[in-house]
This record gives sequence, C-alpha cells and structure tokens, in this order.
Amino acid sequence: MKEEKCEECHLRHGRIPALILKKSESEICLQCHNKEKIGMNKSKAHTALKEGKCTLCHNPHASQAKHLLKEEGNEVCYQCHKKEQFEKNIIHKVMQSDGCMACHFSHSSDENNLLVKADTVLCLTCHDKGNATFKKAHAGYPVERKSCTICHNPHSSAKQKLLKTSVHDPVGSGSCDSCHAQATSQKPFDTIQSGSELCYQCHDRSSLTAGGQIVHQPFQEGMCLSCHNPHTSENPKLLIKEDNKVCFTCHADKEEKVVTAHGAVTSGKGCLSCHLPHAASNQKLLIKKEEELCFTCHAKVKEDSQKIKVVHKPFDNNRCISCHNPHGSNFVSILKERVDNVCYTCHADAKSKFIKTNTHGPVKNGLCNSCHNAHGSDEGKLLKASGSNLCVKCHSDLMKEIQGGTTHIPFKDGECLACHDSHGSNVAGMLADSQDKICFSCHSDIDEGIKGGKSKHSPVAAGECIKCHSPHQSKINHLLLSISPDICLSCHKEIKARLEKEKVHPPASEDCLTCHKPHFSTELSLIAKPVPALCGKCHDFKDPSFNKAHISIDASVIDCRVCHDPHTSKDQKLFKVNVHPPFAERACGECHLVEKK
Repeated sequence: MKEEKCEECHLRHGRIPALILKKSESEICLQCHNKEKIGMNKSKAHTALKEGKCTLCHNPHASQAKHLLKEEGNEVCYQCHKKEQFEKNIIHKVMQSDGCMACHFSHSSDENNLLVKADTVLCLTCHDKGNATFKKAHAGYPVERKSCTICHNPHSSAKQKLLKTSVHDPVGSGSCDSCHAQATSQKPFDTIQSGSELCYQCHDRSSLTAGGQIVHQPFQEGMCLSCHNPHTSENPKLLIKEDNKVCFTCHADKEEKVVTAHGAVTSGKGCLSCHLPHAASNQKLLIKKEEELCFTCHAKVKEDSQKIKVVHKPFDNNRCISCHNPHGSNFVSILKERVDNVCYTCHADAKSKFIKTNTHGPVKNGLCNSCHNAHGSDEGKLLKASGSNLCVKCHSDLMKEIQGGTTHIPFKDGECLACHDSHGSNVAGMLADSQDKICFSCHSDIDEGIKGGKSKHSPVAAGECIKCHSPHQSKINHLLLSISPDICLSCHKEIKARLEKEKVHPPASEDCLTCHKPHFSTELSLIAKPVPALCGKCHDFKDPSFNKAHISIDASVIDCRVCHDPHTSKDQKLFKVNVHPPFAERACGECHLVEKK
C-alpha cells in the first residue's frame, strides 16, 4: 500500500468502483506473510483464519495500531468476544497489565483456546504452587495436577479469587475433603463415595423429588453430573451448560430452530417453565397436570372460553397439545402442522368433501381459521361471524349494495349458502349444485314451463342462468346483465350484424321481449304468442291497406314469417331475400284467387 502497488491485491475495476480481489482474502495475505513467521503453522487456528478472514482483525491498508490491527490491545478481540464477559468486578491482573496476548496466541496454537502453553502450566508461570498461600487456598490439594479452570474463570468474575459465578458450597468454604479423599492420600481426588450417594450426604433425595413419582432418568440413575458441575459453573445451580442447553444435551430434537417459538421455552426459566428437573407427580415431569399447565400463562384464553356458546371439543377437554406443539413449531400459533392438516387429524372425512374442482380459497390454502375460531365461538360450527357477515370480510367489493338496482333475495338476506358450498364444489362458482337445480329450487314455475314448452332458450335448457342474469345484484330489473336487445345480441351476433346494415323491424332494435319470451314458450322460436296474434298487436288486420296487400286473406290463418323476416331485410317491406317471381311482380292471381277490382 505504501508503495502504491494496489494491483498486488486488486484487479482493475474500470469507471465504476468495485472491490475485486485477485484471490481469496487469506491467499493474498499469505503471498507476502510467511505462515511460520506469523505463527500460523500450529494445529489449532483462530476461527477468523479458518474462515480466511484476516480483515476481521487487520485493516489491509493502514491503521494507527501495531500490525495493522483495527483496534489497540484487547479491543480488537472484543469485536467478536463480548467485552462484558472479560470485565466483571474481579479482573485477572494479567488481563489488565498485559492483555489477551499474555496467555493466547493470535493466529494458531497446539493448545486449546489458542493458549501459549497447556492451561495448568500456563497458570503456574505466575502462580507458585509451592507458595504457602497457594497451598492454603487449595486446602493442601495438589491442584497443579488438574485444570485451574475447573473452579476459576481465567478472565474475570463477580466472585473473589476468580471463582466462577455459581460455586458449590464445599469449594467456596475450602472443604474439599467433604467429597474428596484427604489431601495427603495417594489418590487425593478420589471421591469418598460414588455417584449420587456422595451428593445425598448433603442433598436430601426426598426434598429433591418433592413427592414426585415420575423421576427424571439421569436423577433416577444417580447421574447428577450429567447436568451439574460438582465444583463451579458460570451457570445457575452449577449447571454444566447455560439455560436450555443442558436439556438439549439429551433432548437434541428440541434444540432445532423453529419459525414460531413457544415463549415459555425461549424466555424466563426456559424448559423449567413447564418441567421439573428431578421428579414430578405428572407425566413428562410437568409441573402441573397437562390440562391445567397451559392456562398457568394463558389464563385469559380460558377465561374468555367461559363466555362463549360453542367451544371446540379438544379445547373444552383442555387437550391443547391435540393441536399445538408445546416446544415450538414451524407453523403459525405453534401448531403441529399446517392449519388444515391439524383439523383433518380429527375431521379426516372432510378432506375428500372439501377438496373439489372449485375449492374455496381459504380451504385450498389450508386456512380453516379464516372462517372458524379454533377455540370457540358464539356462532354454530365455530364460525367467526354469521351468514354474510363472515363472507363480507373477504368479498366486501362484491357485496357492496348497488343503489337503485335489483338484488337477489338470498343475497339481500345474507343467505350465501343457499347457493354456494362454503368449502368446495365440482360446479363453477362453488355452487352447491348445478345452476338449474339451484335456481329452480325457488323458480319452480320456470322449471315446469320448460318441461311443457315447445321451445326453450338454449342457456336455460343448458342450466346456464348466469349467461343472462347476475346471481347477486344488478342495476337492471330481473337481475339482467344488460338491457334488451344488447343482452340478446351478445349471443345472436348474426342478427346484430344485419341490424347494422339492413332495414330493421322496429321491435328487433327496441326490445326482443316484445315478441319473444326469455325462458321458454308454447310456440316455436320462443315467440310470445301464435304469429297472427303476436303481429296483430302492432298491425291492424282490419285496415283496408292491409287487406289489399294481403289479397283479403284471413289474417288468422296467415303465418307472416312465410314472406317476411321478423328482424331485418334488405327490402323495405321486410320481405325475405329469395322471393317467388310472381310474388315479386305482385302477380298474385297467377296462383291465388284474387277479387277483381
């Protein structure tokens, strides 16, 4: 850097600044820095070096500290190691005078924890084992044969003599012979009794079990040291690990990280929020009966359940773990599985009923709790609200009332389930049955009319009522999707095309229902009446001009459609395209008896 040889480490980056190294971080450093010279040739490497991250400690360009360190002295170590652990009330003198490097190598070591020597040998560099004060402090025991960190924190402590936070009484009082052989014996560190029998000299077993008949296996087998350190610990009650980690030593499956953690497990007492450590009167070492335990914390949930009319059976029976995992879960509300799979555990028959071609969104997405309350409700079937009040939570846009329009009575009355299945259906629109069956269950007159009719409107015959009608509400009478003739011409496109180019029969451009019925008819082509009567509504058969044009043939026997197109024609009198030549020449007498003038 001093020689401005940036390209020893970096590649050129062009106009846009970018950090582009020629090799990995540590490889670049080792091009110049010999491993042996910087003490990187030992068997156990500093974690930062294992990861090839020299720049965690060093600034690669410049620094105010020696060796290009990012900070001076211990501060560089405190970037990763929590400072408060090293600056408790009583601090090891060497930490204050010489810092971390008095005992540790910075890069690698053949000893654990990067120590410059084996731990006991290192301590004896400063502490004279032959000193009378040293011997007295250790009750004459040859502690130099053991690791000092069994009892002492090598950095700092809240306790005098750097003893760890939690100290076994015999250790604190220097009464090592309460548990061990005499200091002068050949085997001074042997215990005077084995296993839990040694512990029971001071700790009353019956007090520890407190009458519990279900005994924790390690406790039952006298394995006190599987959880406790017999001398000192940085954890409460001489536990060998912090918080729940002592439990996870055996119960490793409970250590797995979960999306939704149970607060009782992750805070406060942790596992001991629900379990006793030695013995209990309840299965699984629970501090209370399973059906009572949850409500120790969730009292309000229980209280609220007393006020509701319909209570979910598992909840009523206090079987919380039917649905919830008490340790934590990867699902919402610490459920054992996805919401629907939890429900299907009991409602197994429902799955095949609910999963259809057209499945309700919440059902398809496994969100039974979108509509149902898991614990209880004042509504039947544990619903969160009654009738359409439930549906409106998702379908608010659909259910906004149209001012001045027509509303389908079931829709107006909030009876969504009169037409729809709440979970799923093989019919489009999640209908509870086919369209015609649903509609005809109320509109039976149309059903009867269709059965006896000569002609049926094809959408009606196909059971497709919503081709013309809105099932919910419309701005137009009769719930029509649009007004006539537009609604008819949306299907009858060939007539629409002719209406734009030819002479139009006025009713055809004004309202199809002038001549036709919308659903069925006793006449062909859905016409409202027999042809003479239908045409006679507008055309006066007694008019002289009508009689003259029709050579005085009795109108009651005429089918106007024989000659005229009822919708449009290129001819002004709506004659059909192909006309019999005598008729075209008005030579009716060629075929008919015509009254002579």
